[in-house]
Amino acid sequence: MTRLIVVRLLFGALTLWAVSLVVFAATQALPGDAAQLILGRDATPERLAVLREQLNLGEPVAVQYMQWLQGIVQGDLGTSFSNRQPVAEYLAAPVQSSMTLMGLAALVATPVALAVGATSALRRDRAFDHSSSMGTLVVASIPEFVVGILLILLLGPGGLDLFPSVYAREGGPDQWILPVLTLSLAVAPPIVRMMRATMIEVLESEYVQQARLKGMSERLVLWRHAAPNAIGPVAQVVALQLAWLAGGVVAIEYLFNFPGVGKVLMDAIANRDVPLIQAVVLLIAGIYILVNLVADVIGLAANPKVRVANR
Repeated sequence: MTRLIVVRLLFGALTLWAVSLVVFAATQALPGDAAQLILGRDATPERLAVLREQLNLGEPVAVQYMQWLQGIVQGDLGTSFSNRQPVAEYLAAPVQSSMTLMGLAALVATPVALAVGATSALRRDRAFDHSSSMGTLVVASIPEFVVGILLILLLGPGGLDLFPSVYAREGGPDQWILPVLTLSLAVAPPIVRMMRATMIEVLESEYVQQARLKGMSERLVLWRHAAPNAIGPVAQVVALQLAWLAGGVVAIEYLFNFPGVGKVLMDAIANRDVPLIQAVVLLIAGIYILVNLVADVIGLAANPKVRVANR
């Protein structure tokens, strides 16, 4: 298994390098002059020329890419065009806020989705199973930002007035509820459906039937035989959904005015802040690749063939 993990690490590094090429090329294609945007319309040609030289905008694109990539490898993400702060320093607080938001959404969505999926499998073709299947299908078919808008209309000031609809610095912990709930509803349906399908397949397997014939209690059959064998494919889906959070959080943060990397990215695009855009997109891609790697490792560890081969 170690060899497989090393191979996936190499593929992850190669993917991240390919992403860096795409991100750099995309930011180079953005319209407008970065120096002009920073200094404004009243800037003199002399000041514009000096700033372009400081930003290395006159260098060939390949040289700019190599300088940027070298800085990334050394931990230097560059300096923001709009606020002249080091990008790493500027992103520290938004990254912490976004990671907290994604962590809370994962803590809420994962156990609830696993419990609903397992219960649906145990009560197959009953009212709970039909209700959960219909509910997850409806929620999965609606874009996450529409789900957020519906929650604002229902639970926000325009509806039941239970929670704030936007984030404010002076606000309380309740302003986290709607963003967390929106992200949780966005990632939960695939986990529920995969858990249900996998549990049904495992519960109908021969070794589970033999355990039941030996007189083992249904609870022991479920936790000793069914759940461990269902966790492999389900864990991969859970990891993929958590990886989705890294990109999906952008729209949700913008919708709720949440001070995370999503809002930073939208503001950076509006200001043509190229170093900030490159850093945020590369960070999201890195999280996505890392979580996928974790999903692969969990899937390999849960695969009986791999476990037996390692003995």
